Amino acid sequence: MATTITLPNSRTEPDGSAVIRVLGYNIRSMRDDTDALARVIRACAPDLVLVQEAPRFFRWRKKLARLAAASGLAVLSGGATAAGPALLCSLRATVERTEDVLLPLTPGLHRRGLATAVVRFGGARLGVVSCHLSLDKDERYAQSGMVLDRLAGLGTEHAVVGGDLNERPDGPAFARLAAGLQDARARTPWGGEHTWTPSDPYQRIDAIFATGGVEVLGCGVPQGHPGVTPADLRAATDHLPVLAALRVPATKRPTSPR
Repeated sequence: MATTITLPNSRTEPDGSAVIRVLGYNIRSMRDDTDALARVIRACAPDLVLVQEAPRFFRWRKKLARLAAASGLAVLSGGATAAGPALLCSLRATVERTEDVLLPLTPGLHRRGLATAVVRFGGARLGVVSCHLSLDKDERYAQSGMVLDRLAGLGTEHAVVGGDLNERPDGPAFARLAAGLQDARARTPWGGEHTWTPSDPYQRIDAIFATGGVEVLGCGVPQGHPGVTPADLRAATDHLPVLAALRVPATKRPTSPR
């Protein structure tokens, strides 16, 4: 069960560290109630949204931009160019760079990819990865290693990963990510646990992870969160979102030689 904690609002601390809200959400290509989807996102007040199954086909950029605008956010990266994962951000974020990555294609399976970015909030610098792992067990495990490799390649001290893992916490790909990163829900539970399906949630296959120096202030499905209604959660998409509040330390500046 989740601890009885209040999820903090976003803020910048006097020491330059930043409290941010990160939302992970499989939006099923916006094939459901997009008004409900935008209401859920807006109520969560995220600084970053790590999207899976963003629109990938006809007018996909316009669809993603409309969702971002309706949610009070901006499109950061991803979509069709990352084979589905995408990143949205609030105007608090200062964007350093973005990169969409296509993972190796296994014949007969769907193309997968990563949406990545490096952003700053106050004095905190953060690497960000949104992923959607394969339905195939062996490919999924290999992709979990690629996520960790890409995360290391971002060159940031602190980072966050969010995704639809298509696997429960006891699976090998999930465990591989959790071995190298903090599973935010397991670290500081808040809200609901299970992310699929909205009408009868019974398993956790969506997660947010953070590197060791990031403090997890709470993480879980925002059931009961102000402005998030059960009706909207059911209507928005076929997954439940995962919301995390994180405290990201200020980035250390290199000492100048004397």
